[in-house]
Amino acid sequence: MIYDVIIAGGGLAGSTLAKNLAEHGCKVLVLERETRFKDRVRGEQMHPWGVSAARQLGIYDDLLASGGNQTRWWTTWIGGQPVFNRDVQETTPHGAGSFNVYHPDMQEILIRLAEKAGAEVWRGASVEAVVPGTPAQVRSREGGQSKTLQARIVVGADGRNSQVRSWSSFPINRDPDRLMIAGLCCEGVPAPEDATHHGVGNQGATLVVPLGQKRARMYFSYPKNGRARELTGERRVRDFLSLCGGAGIPAGWCEEAQAAGPLAEFNGADHWVDHPAHDGVVLVGDAAAATDPDWGTGLSFTLRDVLTLRDCLLSNSDWSVAIHQYAEQHDRDHRALHAVTQCFTELLWSAGVDADQRRQRVLPRLLTDPRGLPDVIGLGPESPMDEASRRAFFGETLTAKA
Repeated sequence: MIYDVIIAGGGLAGSTLAKNLAEHGCKVLVLERETRFKDRVRGEQMHPWGVSAARQLGIYDDLLASGGNQTRWWTTWIGGQPVFNRDVQETTPHGAGSFNVYHPDMQEILIRLAEKAGAEVWRGASVEAVVPGTPAQVRSREGGQSKTLQARIVVGADGRNSQVRSWSSFPINRDPDRLMIAGLCCEGVPAPEDATHHGVGNQGATLVVPLGQKRARMYFSYPKNGRARELTGERRVRDFLSLCGGAGIPAGWCEEAQAAGPLAEFNGADHWVDHPAHDGVVLVGDAAAATDPDWGTGLSFTLRDVLTLRDCLLSNSDWSVAIHQYAEQHDRDHRALHAVTQCFTELLWSAGVDADQRRQRVLPRLLTDPRGLPDVIGLGPESPMDEASRRAFFGETLTAKA
């Protein structure tokens, strides 16, 4: 049997793509290794441009009805006090704030939506090999049996450590190491749940993503100037919470918080593939471009990939051409988003007196009136990123040509 699409991975990217293609009559198979989704440290927050993609892909209402938390505000804290409070709904063209959702619940909802739409889903199925070609081939093990399957295209939606990417010989680019990030799901967090909270302190920054009912995913980011802090495992939970409490947000939030999942730390360096499509194999989400999690763009960019690939496949019957159209748009979007996040990294984490003075000039406008500036939260890859906007972002004056 030859499928239209075989998707390796039934997470956000794989299940959302499967749902959308099956709804348009495509014969889709999803191969998902996990029989039950478990909590791991991953992104749980979509920026407004990600919310827009979720709506266009027809998953937003189901996620909201199943416990997703739609916020309106982005609040920045320094020294335990809210210094900026951005109404993201009013200051973005998408008319939405951030959307936060517990990752295992999101995965379960989406894989069920894919099945309901008519996609075939094998849970507990491991992918053992992918062979590009026409048709592309997948060797999978399910129920103790190894099977060789064929499809017009194979989609690697298997995350930042993608095996599909390796088997298909996509070369990887990687940024230099700059930031580290640790994350933990907590309960008993008394943070206001109508906002996403960003705290800035001397040792690092924290992000509090409310999930409802006093649950929140908390992150701590810091520059990787030397040895990592190794914020991983149960024994480091109180150290992690102490660092979060010292990074701008009210310390009492962390004193009351209790771990509700594993603590893990990661290197934040971007790694990506240029033109993630060839010979019947295409990569989406983190498999194509694992963006620095310090900027919270992973879920949003994944959904943008899925939306782009869906539209390319549905608008062009020649899928060998369609996947290259997708890859070209993906590259444009990734270059734009990468440029924006690099601006933010340079602004917030550069050291020295000049960098401190620049932050004092730039941050008040950036967090309250970002119009015309690179804006990772509100616009992402749609941000203005010419030389004039970059200079304005850093509070510099554009020198006129003679």
